[in-house]
Amino acid sequence: MVEIYSKNDIETISMDILKQSKAFDVFPTPVDKIVHFSDLVFEGRIELIHVEESFLSKLSGNFSDLWQQVRGFLDRSEKTIYVDPSQLPSRQNFVKLHEVGHHVLPWQRDTMQYMDNDDTLSYLTKIEFEAEANYFSSLTLFQHDRFNSEMEKLDLSLKAGMVLSKKFGGSVHAALRRMVEQSQKRCALLVLERFTDVAKNKPQCGKRDLFQSASFTADFGDLALPDEFGFTWEFAKDYIFKKKFREDGSISLATADGKVDFNYHFFDNQYNAFVFIFPVGELQKSRTKIVVNY
Repeated sequence: MVEIYSKNDIETISMDILKQSKAFDVFPTPVDKIVHFSDLVFEGRIELIHVEESFLSKLSGNFSDLWQQVRGFLDRSEKTIYVDPSQLPSRQNFVKLHEVGHHVLPWQRDTMQYMDNDDTLSYLTKIEFEAEANYFSSLTLFQHDRFNSEMEKLDLSLKAGMVLSKKFGGSVHAALRRMVEQSQKRCALLVLERFTDVAKNKPQCGKRDLFQSASFTADFGDLALPDEFGFTWEFAKDYIFKKKFREDGSISLATADGKVDFNYHFFDNQYNAFVFIFPVGELQKSRTKIVVNY
């Protein structure tokens, strides 16, 4: 979480940049325009030659392994952002804005270079400067409350998150997470990862992330889901058998008040699998017809 004392400052800086760069209310969010406005240059390939020896000397562990994990790199002396080009364009957008955050947040300017990997780019990071840069990136990419106003035009569905992802230029994962966290409706998002149970030589899947809306948690508490799911779970079968999409899932889950029947939507985009969970009857009608190609 971002510390309270800096949160308002980050929000103000992000909104000022969106407006002054004429990126606000433009879709998808023109990330490269924001990079340029922030007096930075984007290079699509990370090269070791750009990393200062003084910076490398601070790293511990196997450097070749560390270098393979780098997703983004800010060289403030050259005012240049380098991004791993193997990432999806939506992921690159987030990384670019993360590096912009390092550059424009005035209290972070004493450090000349930043090197970011999956850990520092994760919402779970405990490193303050990285959490701040992540918060800046998400706010800017999804244009603050503009995301909410677009979300309110759509029904409560996994497809709605996919539409919002495309509209703003963010990943499906990030858009769905933000939709759940910002929604006034009762909903939750389970993100799955596939693996094989070596001991039993059986395909399984595990819980990578779980997000809940505030109203969902207020009514049902925190879902006590296991870390691993086998064939007794319907959505696990969807994932293990490589089903692409479904909107008619149903499941009974233990909650703070006992067993509750839920509906779920499922989507596997080959990078992540998403289970969008909501209580029966929670769907709201959309003011906009949703058409999604997947």
